[in-house]
Amino acid sequence: MFERKNRILLAELVKTDFKMRYQGSVIGYVWSVLKPLMLFAVMYVVFVRFLKFGADVPHFAVALLLGMVLWNFFNETTNLGMSSVVNQGDLLRKLSFPTHIVVISVSINALINLVISLVIVFIFGLINGVDVSKFAFVTPLLLIELYAFSLGIAFLLATIYVRFRDIGPIWEVLLQIGMYMTPLIYPVTMVMNVDIRIAKILMLNPMAQIIQDARFLLTSPVNVTVWQLINTKWLAMIPYVLPFIVLVIGFIVFDKNSKKFAEIL
Repeated sequence: MFERKNRILLAELVKTDFKMRYQGSVIGYVWSVLKPLMLFAVMYVVFVRFLKFGADVPHFAVALLLGMVLWNFFNETTNLGMSSVVNQGDLLRKLSFPTHIVVISVSINALINLVISLVIVFIFGLINGVDVSKFAFVTPLLLIELYAFSLGIAFLLATIYVRFRDIGPIWEVLLQIGMYMTPLIYPVTMVMNVDIRIAKILMLNPMAQIIQDARFLLTSPVNVTVWQLINTKWLAMIPYVLPFIVLVIGFIVFDKNSKKFAEIL
């Protein structure tokens, strides 16, 4: 458990980062809502209206927005978490506190943006009359899984970034590859029609599993999930367990190396 002084420091880091992010902006915090909506508008026009992706999936526009919001959280947490320790180098040299607080503060800010964006998705879904599952109450468990996976990778990236800044552009490329390997802008059924084996491999990716499960629960049961696609139970459990393994490994690696961060920075 955090000591009281560490909880206070974490709260201050979260507030400071949230204020600084939109400092000098005319519309300020509204950008946290506008950014995903603007990106959604572009992808909706290109992939849904022109390329007709998801024509066989009810409310695919809502599913697309939901997937983008979840992916943006992963993107934001890992990218900002990666450079968070380096950016707070002066603070680390002046004060003695658990270094992982810096990465966690960034992830909490991303979580705030995620909650705001999910409210927009919910409103958008109501307008479009989406078919919400009776099991929608388990959605917070998916968000916990998403948070664990994102934070674990952020810990690993932050550890590497302290020594090797080259990981920054490398991770940008990997994120782009990961986005296209995740059924975000296209439905899983499109891949299944080409090769069912490739679809199964793609669904072992935790981000694919999280996005498809969320779509199944919140937009339409037509969205294929990993437990519908893969019959072998232990294999289907891999994307559900992997995020927590990544979090544990990421924290251990980060904690082991954090004592040297101040010296290197």
